[in-house]
Amino acid sequence: MSNSLFNGIHYFRIPVVDLSESIAWYSECLRFKLRFNRDDLAVFEFETGPLLVLVEADKNSRGHFLKSGQAEFSVGFTTPNINELYEYLVSQDVKVESIQEDEGHQFFYFYDPNGNKLQVHN
Repeated sequence: MSNSLFNGIHYFRIPVVDLSESIAWYSECLRFKLRFNRDDLAVFEFETGPLLVLVEADKNSRGHFLKSGQAEFSVGFTTPNINELYEYLVSQDVKVESIQEDEGHQFFYFYDPNGNKLQVHN
């Protein structure tokens, strides 16, 4: 039996400037499943794991932080086929960085239309 007072992560929140534009991008481009839209926030769900919540925020808000002046991601996704996803995002004109490898898994960074840095790995 665990002594932890917590049993999981329910959701992650990402700030966006234009909620309706962001809902369209996450739904259409990334094909995330919209659970509901409450006008000030939208919730997306996945087969497993926490929910992703988009929150309309101030213009300069971002869902990442800086380390040595460089953006670091806060949310990491998984995919069963990283090469296929990479090529798809490139074809959708999504800003992506090159695929990298670290300790047996591949990953890359990509950015949503609001400039939020995200990561995906296999």
